[in-house]
Parts: sequence; C-alpha cells; structure tokens
Amino acid sequence: MGLSRWLQQAWYEGHPLLNVLTPLEGLYRKVVARQRQQFLSGEKVVYRAPVPVLVVGNITVGGTGKTPTILWLIERCRQLGLRVGVVSRGYGAQPPSYPWRVTADGKAAECGDEPLMLVQRSGVPLMIDPDRPRAAQALLAQEPLDILLSDDGLQHHALGRDLELVVIDHARGLGNGRCLPAGPLREPLERLHDVDACLLNGALQDDASGYAMQLRPIMLVNVRSGQRVALSHFASGQTLHAVAGIGNPERFFTTLEGLHWRPIRHAFADHAIYTAASLPADELPLVMTEKDAVKCRAFARDNWWYLAVDAELSAAFTAWLDEQLLAKVRTHSV
Repeated sequence: MGLSRWLQQAWYEGHPLLNVLTPLEGLYRKVVARQRQQFLSGEKVVYRAPVPVLVVGNITVGGTGKTPTILWLIERCRQLGLRVGVVSRGYGAQPPSYPWRVTADGKAAECGDEPLMLVQRSGVPLMIDPDRPRAAQALLAQEPLDILLSDDGLQHHALGRDLELVVIDHARGLGNGRCLPAGPLREPLERLHDVDACLLNGALQDDASGYAMQLRPIMLVNVRSGQRVALSHFASGQTLHAVAGIGNPERFFTTLEGLHWRPIRHAFADHAIYTAASLPADELPLVMTEKDAVKCRAFARDNWWYLAVDAELSAAFTAWLDEQLLAKVRTHSV
C-alpha cells in the first residue's frame, strides 16, 4: 500500500501513528490561517471581478463530486438566462502558456482532465491558470459573461467571491476532523461556518449540515466511438473491469455495484496518466469514469465505456441558489 492510500485509510479509519504528525498539523494550521488572514485584512490584494463569482470547492483532500456539481451549476445558470464561464487551476496541465483557453479538441495533458471534460460535456467558456485572477480577467476579456464559476477555488483567496459552496462526501464525512497531514482537512472545520452552503453528496434529504445531493448514472458512452447506450446495455450480473483515477475510486465502484454489475476494481491515483499497457486488454468490457475517458480515447478498445452521471440537487437548494444568483447579478449590474 502506497503512502497516499495508507494516509487516506488512516484518516478515515484511525491509526495511532497519526499522533506523530500533530506538530506538523499545528504548523499547517498556522500557515493556512495566516494566508487567509492576509487576504481578509487587505495585506494581500484580492481581485474583484465585475461579475459575481461563485466558488465551488471542498474542505477535504480527495474527490467529493465537485465536477458534476460544476456541470449542474452551468446548466442551472443557463436556465436562468445567465451567461456563465469557468476558471480552473487545471491540475497537472502543461499548456504552452498561461492563461490558457480550453477547447473541446484539446488534449488532457495540455489542459487537464477535469477542464477538458467540462468543456466537452457543456461547451462552457473555460480558462485555466494557477493564478485565478489572471484566468478570470483573461476569460472576461474574451467572453461577455454574467457570472463566473471558480472550480476547486475555496482556498484560492486572491480571487474575490460572492458565494462559496462546499461539496462534502456524505458517506465518508470529514474523517478524523484533523488538518493535513494528520487528517484529510485542507482547512479547519470552523471554515465551514463561513461558507454560504454545503452540498452533501450522497445524502437523501436536506438537514442542518447542508443540502442533499445525488449523483445519478444516466447512460454508458463508448470511449472510442462516442456511441450512447442505456444502462441496460449490460445485463444484471455482468462482470466487467472498472477503472477509476479519481479522489475516491470506491464511490465509483459502489455505483457500478448499485447497477447490479460485478466490477473488477482497478483503482488509480487521482488524475492518473494512462497508457494502453496500464489497462486490462482481455475480452471483458471495461467501464471508467468520464474524467478518465478524456485521457484514453486515442488508444481505447471497442468494448471500453464510460459511465455518464448527472448531479441532482434538492429543490430547497435550487430555490435558494436561484434567489442568490439573481440578486448577485442585479447588484453587480447597478
């Protein structure tokens, strides 16, 4: 078991060796608090965009469902008649220069797997740059937008924000509640008191801690041809290879089991780089995440598929968000 996987297990299941990391956790907390305070106090400059900025992020290391949430938000903004754009760090991207506009025919190695997936699925205007204010300014210079979404931007305080949404994996929770490296938290738990809303991925109903959110499988898409088929394409009990290079691969595998298939698990690191040799090559079908698929099209086999999923948010959250978005847009247009 690698160090990263061991830490993930220890954070959520407990391990006495984590106590050795307490001094490092204390140092981490001080650094994080200091960095945020520098922006809040005006010691460091915060860029305020001429349009509302909605930040989607998480407080834990690893995947919580932010990308499907961003896709849902893009569609909701459009339903409200708002022109929406996205800025992202572009984790692992190596573009020719920054800022870099992501296009649907781009390469994952150049622009990052998640930004490419967002653009291919939704056609949203999207700019990547580790410097979030620079990405926002560049995108606004190219597109007439009413609102900006900042993907995984909770800890990037240089970009001012009008709303903060945090996505939490409801099943896993927040682990031992400790900060890195002794726990999975990027910021102390108290940070949740300052955000505007928490989305509980996997929750069946709203509660005092946040709004319910579900990820619903909608179809299978052939990685090589793009053919779309119903989930009934595979019969109940079908054995298949399951590939996931996301923050929490187990959630994907559990989803496949919920569809009554029998997945042979192949868990990879988040944002893994694939080759044909790194994936199974027998006659069994292979199902992967949509984020993984954007990196595998060039060498995909005929029986490779990705599972397309849509986020579903509660009616109460939708009503709250609509009111917030329209009010923020009105304020900025005055």
